[in-house]
Amino acid sequence: MAIGTQDNSDEVMSEINMIPFIDVMLVLLIIFIITVPVIQHAVNVELPQASNQKVLDKPENIRLAVDAEGQYFWNDQRVVDEELAGLLGAAAAQQPQPELHIRGDKAVRYERVAQVMAAAQRAGLQKIGFITEPAP
Repeated sequence: MAIGTQDNSDEVMSEINMIPFIDVMLVLLIIFIITVPVIQHAVNVELPQASNQKVLDKPENIRLAVDAEGQYFWNDQRVVDEELAGLLGAAAAQQPQPELHIRGDKAVRYERVAQVMAAAQRAGLQKIGFITEPAP
């Protein structure tokens, strides 16, 4: 009489163990049950319909170009350094203020662009941007 069992141990078990999949699914279900009420905490309110159009006179943007020699061009017109501070001050006094778009040549010294930025800051312009070409 042999001790042990008489099963065929040569056969491969071809069933998938479903317990880990069920555990993961239950954990995800608990996470969703907890987080959904937190996400939807807004009060549903039916808002009235009204047409309100705000009239805002948007000023024209100022295009300031600095060419390779360091010369300034205010909206494509040549400007000497002494006139630039007055033009920036007049632009800063407008309500609402226009945006200053600086286009600097890649060969120009950074000092010339920095001088324009400092003059615009001293004049009180709030919005200054740079225009560049997209990379090929």
